[in-house]
Amino acid sequence: MKIVHTITELRAHLTQFKHPAFVPTMGNLHEGHLALIAQAKPLGDVTVASIFVNRLQFLPHEDFDTYPRTWDSDCAKLQAAGCDVLFAPNEQELYPEPQTFKVHPPTELADILEGFFRPGFFVGVCTVVMKLFACVQPRVAVFGKKDYQQLMIVRRMVQQFALPIEIVGGETTRAPNGLALSSRNGYLSESERAEAVQLSMALKGLAAVLKAGATDIAVLEAQAMKSLTARGWQPNYLVVRRRSDLQAPTPSDLLGEALVVLGAAKIGATRLIDNFEV
Repeated sequence: MKIVHTITELRAHLTQFKHPAFVPTMGNLHEGHLALIAQAKPLGDVTVASIFVNRLQFLPHEDFDTYPRTWDSDCAKLQAAGCDVLFAPNEQELYPEPQTFKVHPPTELADILEGFFRPGFFVGVCTVVMKLFACVQPRVAVFGKKDYQQLMIVRRMVQQFALPIEIVGGETTRAPNGLALSSRNGYLSESERAEAVQLSMALKGLAAVLKAGATDIAVLEAQAMKSLTARGWQPNYLVVRRRSDLQAPTPSDLLGEALVVLGAAKIGATRLIDNFEV
């Protein structure tokens, strides 16, 4: 695996390839990231991963400074997974001057759910993804479905800017008990980790009653929130949305519209997200 730290070196190396497949990450890699690498490998003639902890997508009170940075372990895992190129720029390389040009996704998609509780988050995501795309110039990029709203926003951004990149969604990788793998799971204590699966269980329960024909979505969402709160969680949202635009479904949508249930909640000091398509 070739490791490069500058845009110039990356572009020089990639000139010999025609169809890079790209997996952007913030490091602290787990099996979910490696599954995305495995998914990307047959989609291009070179597999590129990036590691960059993007300051632009962290709010002032969030964990940018303490976000786990596990360089040696990440490199070993990527090499074992068959990654060909690792692009690992520092902040000065990717943002040599203040990033005053930014990508602002539409408010109706970016200021709901995650964007409501983390204002400006998707501006930071879109800006860094656009910049990484400019550096790597991939023909396909793979993003995990665990970050469902992020995947949708990146896909829409690529469509609207007519970028020649296919965006592929990777299924959420889960622990044997059903907990969605996440870099932030490392913050959990042993007891919190055992409890953390309750978020996915609440969402699966919400999906199950929808499939069984329940229609009073507001009541169902409130019950799911109450059940987590009673267990000591601090839920931000557990909601039913249309897959097409992440808006709340109308009664007629329940007859045939593809839906998704999404949730975000804190257990202790750790905020987790998850979702299930219905």
